[in-house]
Amino acid sequence: MGNVLNKFNDDTITAIATAMSDAGIGIIRVSGSDAVTICDKIYISSKKKHDLPDHEPNTIKFGYIVDPADDKIIDEVMISFMKAPHSYTKEDVIEINSHGGMLVMNEIMNLLLNNGCRLAEPGEFTKRAFLNGRIDLTKAEAVMDIIGAQSRFALESSRGQLQGNIYKEVKSLRESIIYQMAFIESAIDDPENYDLTGYSEKLRQIVVPMIERIEMLIKSADEGKIRKDGIKTVIIGKPNAGKSSLLNALSGNERAIVTEIAGTTRDVIEETIRLDDIILNLIDTAGIRDTEDLIEKIGVDRAKEKIAEADLCLYILDSTKDIDDEDRQIMSLCENKNTIIILNKNDLKGNIKITSDMIVSEFSFVDIDKLPVVTASLLNGEGIDFLKNAITDLFFNGEIVPKQEIYITNLRHKRLLIEAVNSLKLVLSSIDNDLSEDFYTVDLTSAYTSLGEIIGEEIGDDLAEEIFSKFCMGK
Repeated sequence: MGNVLNKFNDDTITAIATAMSDAGIGIIRVSGSDAVTICDKIYISSKKKHDLPDHEPNTIKFGYIVDPADDKIIDEVMISFMKAPHSYTKEDVIEINSHGGMLVMNEIMNLLLNNGCRLAEPGEFTKRAFLNGRIDLTKAEAVMDIIGAQSRFALESSRGQLQGNIYKEVKSLRESIIYQMAFIESAIDDPENYDLTGYSEKLRQIVVPMIERIEMLIKSADEGKIRKDGIKTVIIGKPNAGKSSLLNALSGNERAIVTEIAGTTRDVIEETIRLDDIILNLIDTAGIRDTEDLIEKIGVDRAKEKIAEADLCLYILDSTKDIDDEDRQIMSLCENKNTIIILNKNDLKGNIKITSDMIVSEFSFVDIDKLPVVTASLLNGEGIDFLKNAITDLFFNGEIVPKQEIYITNLRHKRLLIEAVNSLKLVLSSIDNDLSEDFYTVDLTSAYTSLGEIIGEEIGDDLAEEIFSKFCMGK
């Protein structure tokens, strides 16, 4: 685990573990070797005794928090005691369930800090669980993912990671690699008892399936990230085509101003919305057109930048107007992009001038299967269900439910898997070039190390600090 254990200390830490707002109940967590001793100073049982050390582990008791200076009762509480190693951190843990008012929780926190506790750093409880060997690094990261999950997929994926699906997969790969490394080293040191004749081809038969396993995980990363974090979606079109109406219809509120005046949106407007289990990170852009208005021109330039960064373009056309050169210019920006074309104002039946067939004939690169066309009346909210189905078809092959058990949703994991695959491919290259077994060991070791970084068995202080610093204070 590198030298990450060097920074571990035996301080007893505390933090508020619930949301920082007034609520019916608030939880304050204390962890460390002195947790019981410190909490006993400020806690009395219903019998008005300082008897916390006598409480049985894994129980919850009613009592009071008092100020040791004058025995003044601060709050009625329920206090639970989890004895090491059977706790979240594998240390003695006390959880104080108080009333959820911020003032009363801060008073209790001050008593704990004045009587021997230290304020926990962000993520320090989970960091201690990791350092004490209760969870691996992927499970630690899953804790934060569960807290921040915005969709059913993100939640299920994080649960699977917390239950160890990524850990088990990586652990299995590392065990295969270390076995081969040990065999090579043994054969080099003791050639009389270990024969390397024909070993290179045997190793090839082992490494190739490993590469295939890892590449399958890597391929899952793009879809996994989209399922977890959402689809970066840009709404584009000419002024007054209905871009803001789409944003409002999707978000369920008047997030953007809708008028008959062209060019109302001068800058990008961002909104995150959920359509069932699809997360869209929506960006409503300025209408794209040639303009002499300096402010609008800046908005148009920003719109073009957002298109380049997007996972999905929602291109809105006013179906009551003929396709012109500005439409062609906008459509050219969508080439090689996931794009859904929305023919808006479909309710104006007598004035329709653009149809799906016209789109295909007008834009030669449009494949109706890859660039679906949706007819809609966005001001009335009509067509949103068709749009949702089109997005599902485009990104998830028509099926929102995941098709495999493990998805890589963490960019750190993806990067390290790519490093591991590259190292294993170098092993194959060494076999192809008939190099000595020493070369195999070097690249096998690199793959083993990269995989170890994923689960935290090969990790330095800086990386650990970076990962856990992103956690909330009480977790």
